[in-house]
Amino acid sequence: MVRINPDKPSTANTTKPSELDAVLKAQRAAFNTNPNPDWPSRKAKLETLRDLILGHEDEFVKAISDDFGHRAVEDTLISEFLVIQGGISHAIKHTPKWMKTRKAPTALQYKPARNVIIPQPLGVIGIISPWNYPLQLAIMPLVGALGAGNRAMIKPSEYTPRMSELLKEVLSKGFTDDEVFVATGGVDVASAFSNLNFDHLVFTGSTSVGRIVGEAAGKNLVPVTLELGGKSPVIIDESANMKLTVPRITNGKLLNAGQTCVAPDYVIMPEAKINSFADAMIEQAESFYPTVAGNDDYTTIIADGHYARLQDLLEDAENKGAKIRTAGDDDKQQLAKERRVPLTVVTDTTPDMKIMQEEIFGPLLPIVAAESLDEALDTVQKGERPLALYWFGEDKKKRDKVLRESISGGVSVNETAWHVVQEDIPFGGVGPSGMGAYHGEDGFKSFSHMKGVFIQSKFSQGKNLFPPYTDKTRKMIGLMKKIL
Repeated sequence: MVRINPDKPSTANTTKPSELDAVLKAQRAAFNTNPNPDWPSRKAKLETLRDLILGHEDEFVKAISDDFGHRAVEDTLISEFLVIQGGISHAIKHTPKWMKTRKAPTALQYKPARNVIIPQPLGVIGIISPWNYPLQLAIMPLVGALGAGNRAMIKPSEYTPRMSELLKEVLSKGFTDDEVFVATGGVDVASAFSNLNFDHLVFTGSTSVGRIVGEAAGKNLVPVTLELGGKSPVIIDESANMKLTVPRITNGKLLNAGQTCVAPDYVIMPEAKINSFADAMIEQAESFYPTVAGNDDYTTIIADGHYARLQDLLEDAENKGAKIRTAGDDDKQQLAKERRVPLTVVTDTTPDMKIMQEEIFGPLLPIVAAESLDEALDTVQKGERPLALYWFGEDKKKRDKVLRESISGGVSVNETAWHVVQEDIPFGGVGPSGMGAYHGEDGFKSFSHMKGVFIQSKFSQGKNLFPPYTDKTRKMIGLMKKIL
């Protein structure tokens, strides 16, 4: 069994790894009794899910905040509940169309036969969700799974035990264990979960753990959707409107205190503008959050180990010659006590600094100099392909060059992060930042088997290709070659 290394003790009330096999068998048996649920039953499940989650908003807000130490209520409402409500509403509106058998073209040489594609549920979907957006990243894959007619098992992060227990309790009010099951616990449960023989497995988390999960799933030939992360760059063009650019980058970086897989990780811009931009970012952060310590609007770092890692990144950068600008003048001891990190802009960066090698996952923003768009793109392309890329500017030719020549999971132009919540475009990574996609129709397709069906006509001339082969057969082959 592949094990996932723990970074935090699990909760007292945990699912026993031995239970997981029994739940999977029960879900698969239940699925086999109704392997292609009709729309009314799928709609009922989606409506139940929506009512349960939205009906316990206050409890989830408190549980998530308690797990973090403190999380801004608005951060949770914006990044969890608005996204979930939008995703479920979109699924209810569009799934009846996605479910329909759809016509597919038939090549002339095979007519009058016809082709169709029949969407078919896969069976049981496994979902391993992370701590940074613990509710949204558990529920959004579930929306796709239920809309596609599947059953699901969810393993939330051990970093958010209160939210995990509440999710289990809330979902049990509307779903039986053979419909939706939440497994709670730590490393042993996560390891056992990732080794189950699901029909599809979704994992959201770090690239390093994603490799472990992918390896475990591969042993059972379980298809995976991996939503990972990486160093998502921001390219600021000389044509950018800085009055729009600075607050949008600041907001994207500081939402959830930077603990976002698509948060702007570093900025690339002309060297002459770096100092003025850095000062503007600090000023904007202080406008958003006049203080950080004790500020209800500002979210804490999830755990002591994560806080220490961010401090280590800064210390390493400073020791190697970087300049550090920190927003505000809060007492450092109080900030450490509360595990809060203000926006910290890092300039004079070099590639050997840890902050330029690791995904930051916090409110630290290094800046890299590039004097041309080609140099900026070269900087991006030298690194691993990121989950997101951001471009700010008004020059459409340069914008199109960035879109054409860079490779990333997704892009927001003159904005950060908002591409993730668009239900009509796919969300997913590429290479080390992930594989596969979901949200909207892409989620429906990920959790369905799009079965191709060839329907032969009674008027088919295929009999002319049957043996024994004759001149007539060869003439038929010649005719088909001409059609091609």
